[in-house]
Amino acid sequence: MVNAQSIRVLSVDDHPLIQEGVGIIINRQADMSLAGTVSNGREGIEAFRVLRPDVTLMDLRLPDLSGLDVTIAIRSEFPDARIIVLTTLEGDIDVQRVLKAGARGYLLKSMPPQQMLDAIRQVHAGKKYVPSEIAAGLAEHFGDGALSERELEVLQQVAAGHRNREIGAKLFIAEETVKVHMKHILDKLNAKDRTQSVAIAVRRGMIHL
Repeated sequence: MVNAQSIRVLSVDDHPLIQEGVGIIINRQADMSLAGTVSNGREGIEAFRVLRPDVTLMDLRLPDLSGLDVTIAIRSEFPDARIIVLTTLEGDIDVQRVLKAGARGYLLKSMPPQQMLDAIRQVHAGKKYVPSEIAAGLAEHFGDGALSERELEVLQQVAAGHRNREIGAKLFIAEETVKVHMKHILDKLNAKDRTQSVAIAVRRGMIHL
């Protein structure tokens, strides 16, 4: 039986297995109820407008919009929205982006169910929830030099397998300029070569393959 004061949760995720599991876990709680489930970003924004949930669980990888974009859209319309990211992405850059966008919590899908329930209750109470392992990842790279937008564009092209000349043609810059960008990228990421720079950037969530 649902408590009239229960925490109403909206789940935004395109994986049916996750949706069903989250729903079962939440509906078993005396102080929670599942307000709704949707499988893409646009539906997530619309569902929030209609349902006005107390807490929203947001996947970052959705088939249309990114969970980051959905979070920004919801928060711009409803500044008090309480959103917890629930994802497989654990890069410190991913975490920084969504917390900066106003998410109140960050959870990995590999965590125990109790951790999700604790996060929902804390965020509903007005607190933030970032697990210690995620916080440690943020602290590890605190103060690291951030890559510029152009450097990220170059690195994304490197990840796609393009050579410097091809990258220059695609981005309308000289091949020598690409080489300069690559030197800065290697220095900032403390990487020994192009392959390692891509691996580091993917792990940290700077670029996605």
